Amino acid sequence: MIENIVQPQEYSIENIFLEHEYIIPIYQRNYAWSKEEIEQLLDDIKLDDINDITGKYYLGSLIVNKIERNRFEVIDGQQRLTTLFLLLSYLKYNSIKSGSLRFEAREKSNKTLKDIYDTKAGYKELKNEEEYSTDIIEGYSIIENYFQGKNTDFIFKFKEKISSVYIIRTQVPKDIDLNHYFEIMNTRGEQLELHEIVKAKIIGAIETDGEITDDDRIDKVIAGEIWDACAQMDKYVQMSFSTDKRKELFSDDWDSFKCKSFDDIRIAFDNSEKYSNNKTELSKKYQLKKILDKTQNNLKPSTEDKKEENERFESIISFPNFILQVNEAMNISETESDAGLDDKKFIELLKDRWSSKEKALDFIYSLLKYRYLFDRYIIKREYFGNHKSEGKWSLKKCEMYIDDKGNKPIYKTTLDTDEEDENKLDNKQLTLLESCLRITYTSPKTMHWIARVMSEIDNIRTGKEIIKLLENYCCKKVVKSDYKNSKGFAVERIVFTYLDYILCRDNLKNYEDFEFQFRKSIEHFFPQHPINEEYKIKDENKDSFGNLALITVSANSKFSNMLPIHKVEQYKEVVKQSPKLIQMKNLILDNNRKWDDECIEQHNDEMLKLLEDEIKKHNDF
Repeated sequence: MIENIVQPQEYSIENIFLEHEYIIPIYQRNYAWSKEEIEQLLDDIKLDDINDITGKYYLGSLIVNKIERNRFEVIDGQQRLTTLFLLLSYLKYNSIKSGSLRFEAREKSNKTLKDIYDTKAGYKELKNEEEYSTDIIEGYSIIENYFQGKNTDFIFKFKEKISSVYIIRTQVPKDIDLNHYFEIMNTRGEQLELHEIVKAKIIGAIETDGEITDDDRIDKVIAGEIWDACAQMDKYVQMSFSTDKRKELFSDDWDSFKCKSFDDIRIAFDNSEKYSNNKTELSKKYQLKKILDKTQNNLKPSTEDKKEENERFESIISFPNFILQVNEAMNISETESDAGLDDKKFIELLKDRWSSKEKALDFIYSLLKYRYLFDRYIIKREYFGNHKSEGKWSLKKCEMYIDDKGNKPIYKTTLDTDEEDENKLDNKQLTLLESCLRITYTSPKTMHWIARVMSEIDNIRTGKEIIKLLENYCCKKVVKSDYKNSKGFAVERIVFTYLDYILCRDNLKNYEDFEFQFRKSIEHFFPQHPINEEYKIKDENKDSFGNLALITVSANSKFSNMLPIHKVEQYKEVVKQSPKLIQMKNLILDNNRKWDDECIEQHNDEMLKLLEDEIKKHNDF
């Protein structure tokens, strides 16, 4: 029962064993981490930047069952915990003792851990003893070798990092069916994730003055269902609710989210016939497995809905990142910090959201509200029709239509309400602009433009205003990059991609089939080391913006050190990857197939002028 849940606690890894003992049950597999996994953990501690606003770095989670005071059975996370015991033993921490970690009914493993702790013996001293666990000894030797040859300053700094590295320990309720729980974990093939811990914390905060009322229990169920619906990122959120709730939450057309608060959501659920019929059942005490299960039974859509939705859409971000985007959108500011979308700071960034019942319910409301806006105004990858294999960028909204089989979803372009925009150019332009940003800022923690769009939608009436918002955003990024003075590989990706967007936008009909690809390789059109050394240009022009384009890594490999005209003639499909490169192709063909200093300087001036004019046009940002 949810009343029995002990809220997840955070411990620095140096103190995870302090006054606590852990037993690894017999049904857990033996210690089996390899060199790659152990060194990855050590590198995570050593390399992660923890000197930010949180001052913490979260290494993962540990799920335990309390046996008695300060003694716990490890349900999930034993590989990481065993590695930490070996690490702290090697570094001679006083926070552990001989019995801090032991295996149930595995005396060989226990003897190995005890002798490693007691003697601090190395791999050579222990490897020949038949009564030792070879896997544990091997793990210890990997840690030993990792530090071998390192000076005292390295070890001192490593220990400093350890004090700021945390692990989340979640204690399951006393009466939980452990067999059922472990079955869930095995089915998933993963440990409880941080966003699931946040879900438990937020739902756990929904109580009145320290007591849980029947209304609180109903709110917990509603919150859990909304969370699970929003977690299904590859389908429109409307389709993650049953048909009766879909109508109440999103109106008869399925595309009008009218709720202004969690109170409105509660009313919508209350009006749902299925929910009303089961209200007595829902008021029963909420059990932990409802929090642990990713998809609840009441989220099952109809068979027709499943067929229509299956594998058609793909979100550009994961659910954990979406949670952070919602958190940022709720408190949007002009100052961006990648730490705000850093999943390694997940718990710290969100902890205020469960500091009270009111904040918890407000976050649940915002989760649903922003998920609806995300689906409507943020691009997805769509696999359908002629694009079923590779997909295409898509900006669509979900609506309801009726055929002879009943109500079904239909997906229409989001910006199709402007009668003056009968060719849907606004929708094409916004799709192009968002895909430009998507392929530019590929790391989830740098995709702040998503939160900015979601937060500003309430103040924006037309698609043109959304486009202006994002164009302003891009212009800021271009200016910040010092584009006029950057050369060669120092030119930031946004300069190339936004320039390509401008070239397309100003001639959409000619670039009707152009679509942004994930490109990260800066191509020197005139190569840095040409095959034929008879052809030369000024050294300063090789790294000039006029001689550069952004293409895929594989395309760059094809181009190699070929001369520009050979690239143009032999790899026409590669040239199509970049409108800027197309401009360069046209220029070389107009110059008798020769790419020289004059071409480079002319193209450089023209492209920088385009960017400068664009920035001046948006001088109100």
